[in-house]
Amino acid sequence: MDFEVKRESIEECRVVDEDPPQLEPGQALLRVDAFALTTNNITYGVMGDALRYWDFFPAHDGATWGRIPVWGFADVIATTHDDAAEGERVYGYLPMSTHLVVTPGRADPRAFVDVSAHRAGLPGAYNQYQRVDADPSHDPAFEDHRMLLFPLFFTSFVIDDFLEDNAFFGAESVVVSSASSKTAIGTAFQLHQRPNLGVVGLTSSRNADFVDGLGVYDRVVTYDDLDTIGGSRAAYVDIAGDAGVRAAVHRAYGDQLTHSMMVGATHWDEPSAAPGDMPGPAPSFFFAPDHITKRTKDWGRTGLGDRVAESWRRYVEFCDGWIDIHHGSGPAAVEQAYLELVEGRSDPTTGHILSMWP
Repeated sequence: MDFEVKRESIEECRVVDEDPPQLEPGQALLRVDAFALTTNNITYGVMGDALRYWDFFPAHDGATWGRIPVWGFADVIATTHDDAAEGERVYGYLPMSTHLVVTPGRADPRAFVDVSAHRAGLPGAYNQYQRVDADPSHDPAFEDHRMLLFPLFFTSFVIDDFLEDNAFFGAESVVVSSASSKTAIGTAFQLHQRPNLGVVGLTSSRNADFVDGLGVYDRVVTYDDLDTIGGSRAAYVDIAGDAGVRAAVHRAYGDQLTHSMMVGATHWDEPSAAPGDMPGPAPSFFFAPDHITKRTKDWGRTGLGDRVAESWRRYVEFCDGWIDIHHGSGPAAVEQAYLELVEGRSDPTTGHILSMWP
């Protein structure tokens, strides 16, 4: 059973109910146990063609429909491959489905990679499945946190590290849009620990009190008051993906804007084109896997993992003070949570943990 969305109109969705395919030699069948659904996954749908997110889990009618990737846990329930043992539990990139067929390869005691032909040209970070039993940091009590927050926090960690690696482009402050989103909160949490660097959060009037109460933004500005910002050197982290907001930030800072990076599209339904005469640096798209590859070369996989793990422990403690995790089971619950996110009706304190199983 698969949850699919229309590629050209992601607010349209459907459930396709079919039995899982028979395994071929060298494959394994995963039972998708649970996954998180956030606005970040909506970005996957918006950027599905540009960044090939549709290619990870092809839909039944791939020209019209697509399966949005999510992060979650699954169990190996059948296998014809020695590198995936029946009964083992894995964490990784999954479809919103009941099952997934993978072709394990490049395996070690900690993980295996899905080397299925259709995933060969896709970013390796998204093709790896961590073996839960071999992960010393795994805590069953925090599986929800890992699904819901870790993929977004990893992106936040990488954004912060990318800016630090570039000396924050000479900026005195970093402006973050969609400040109530979980990726933005993680980014602000990291940036807030940098001395002599201000963090400005842009958000809606509805979420302003929540964002201010988090304590990780030095200043919170609503989208209605963007004309009050500017006046110092700043870098812009665009998580909203709203061209109007982006243009307003560029106009407010002008030549004082030292860098403009586009990360997400939480305001996915806003116009994507930006005015051609927008002052300041040309916006550049930030693709986290590229910087992950750089840091893996710089520090090694273990070095990167250790740095992320240390920051992650502090972040989980911080998030327990405000996050409200909601669980939902079955296709109707998945659809309800999905449309809530697509239509912008989700409370920023809410985190959805879902399963296609009733």
